[in-house]
Amino acid sequence: MYKLKTKETDNNVIEFIETVDNPKKREDAYQLLVIFSETTGYHAKMWGPSIIGFGSYHYKYESGHEGDAPLVGFSPRKAKISLYFAVGDNEREHLLQDFGKHTAGKACVYINKLADVDKEVLKKLIIQSVEFLQQTYP
Repeated sequence: MYKLKTKETDNNVIEFIETVDNPKKREDAYQLLVIFSETTGYHAKMWGPSIIGFGSYHYKYESGHEGDAPLVGFSPRKAKISLYFAVGDNEREHLLQDFGKHTAGKACVYINKLADVDKEVLKKLIIQSVEFLQQTYP
């Protein structure tokens, strides 16, 4: 049976950010913490060892697989900063066109630094993701 690896933990978000080696990436993480907190209205929680998540939802797929995940989140990784937004909505792709320098995977959007992206578009991506997931998984 599949075991979910990314679960909400009691680990301290600030302590985690303080472990980020790169000072600029650490500074960006603190700025993202403020942007995500203010935009969602949720307190930051650690999900697994390295994802800072905001809010949560419970999903259940037709396959029977189910679990909990943050509505949105980010992780200041060594190579890039990973931003976690909902997929499955064309609005995300539309917003990403005006986001700035990034690459996108299925569930993640990767940026080198916060200065590369439009913070207002970031806020719209956060809101869109939260609204989409709350409608999809009420």
